[in-house]
Amino acid sequence: MDRQLSLFENAEPQPLAARLRPDTLDEVVGQRHLLGPGKLLRRIIESDAISSMIFWGPPGVGKTTLAHVIARATKSGFIEFSAVTSGIKEIRQVMEQAERNRALGERTIVFVDEIHRFNKAQQDAFLPFVEKGSIILIGATTENPSFEVNSALLSRCRVFVLKALDADDLLALLRRALTSPEGFGKQTVNIGDDALSLIARFANGDARTALSILEMAVLNGDFDGEGTTVTLETVEQCTQRKSLMYDRNGEEHYNIISALHKSMRNSDPDAAVYWLARMLEAGEDPLYVARRVTRFASEDVGLADPRALQIAVAAYQACHYIGMPECTVHLTEAVVYMSLAPKSNALYMAYETAKRDALKQLSEPVPLHIRNGVTQLMRNEGYGAGYQYAHDAAEKLTDMRCLPDSLEGREYYIPTDQGTEAKYAERLRQIKAWKESQR
Repeated sequence: MDRQLSLFENAEPQPLAARLRPDTLDEVVGQRHLLGPGKLLRRIIESDAISSMIFWGPPGVGKTTLAHVIARATKSGFIEFSAVTSGIKEIRQVMEQAERNRALGERTIVFVDEIHRFNKAQQDAFLPFVEKGSIILIGATTENPSFEVNSALLSRCRVFVLKALDADDLLALLRRALTSPEGFGKQTVNIGDDALSLIARFANGDARTALSILEMAVLNGDFDGEGTTVTLETVEQCTQRKSLMYDRNGEEHYNIISALHKSMRNSDPDAAVYWLARMLEAGEDPLYVARRVTRFASEDVGLADPRALQIAVAAYQACHYIGMPECTVHLTEAVVYMSLAPKSNALYMAYETAKRDALKQLSEPVPLHIRNGVTQLMRNEGYGAGYQYAHDAAEKLTDMRCLPDSLEGREYYIPTDQGTEAKYAERLRQIKAWKESQR
């Protein structure tokens, strides 16, 4: 039950990546952790014990290809869905056909590319057919399925993580393209190892990108009537501007902002500036980065260097005033400052600890003496009775308790000895010692 091709799909030659799509497991490049001898996915396929699964990995690592190979290896029907063009009506029609095929003894694999683009209702439409075994669902996604696939559907699928191809995998693929009859094997192509290595490095683990560049380089090579010569310069022209792997709304977005945050926390300004450049050169909104740096200033530096927050806010304002590309230097200043600043997460820990208590004791009453008795009725009820005004005291301190009785003695802010926070730690020690002496 292979998907039928329209008349127009055969009108022009297919791209090199499509022509070289593997037919068997042994032809698949990479993914040795899943498809190597004795590995889990290979055993499942070879024993014909497949069940619904999700392939999670970056673009160009073979998710669609692997689904096709599984269908051939298990002699299953194959239906390919697009999350962009398929609605619930189309899903149900195909599922009903798959159910009829099952009654005739034919198993159907339904492959859903970019399954994360399906909304909840569309994903739910697959669920009863997956549960009944009418279909084997194989979903492909570049996004974390924990967040993008409905939990009910995800619980019925096994998730396999596909990895970006390494340089050796891509070089093997490129050399196969040069010798295979489906590639350039029927013509003479002269291309050096240095040029092939450049393509492999540029492709950044993406087989489709590597093959597309090779095809472009061959088409733009020097033909002398007998063969085509592809020079390093030709390849460089085909790869003039690298498209950075960065999806502002996707998984890699969160990976890279995490890398920036953790590099600053680890006091590594070089790594921090690199991750900053990765985001900005890929088109990230500088104000988004500035907001994250502002958060970092209080979460990871705090009172160890109170000026960090001022620097971060100033960088945000500078980005707002002048925008890209001029504001890159302001963000660099802020990122380097945060990296070199002394670190303290005492403020973050103080709030998180207080939050846990607050959520457990949302109904804990405010002590009467620190309530505001704005009316006579309130004052008659004891609001404000016994309140001590600190400015009236010589030491500007009182021994008045401000926490609810059930939390008395609880400590949330525990300062470190880093940077200027050491001074605040000593001040807090003195305050607590004085209050204790008055009780």
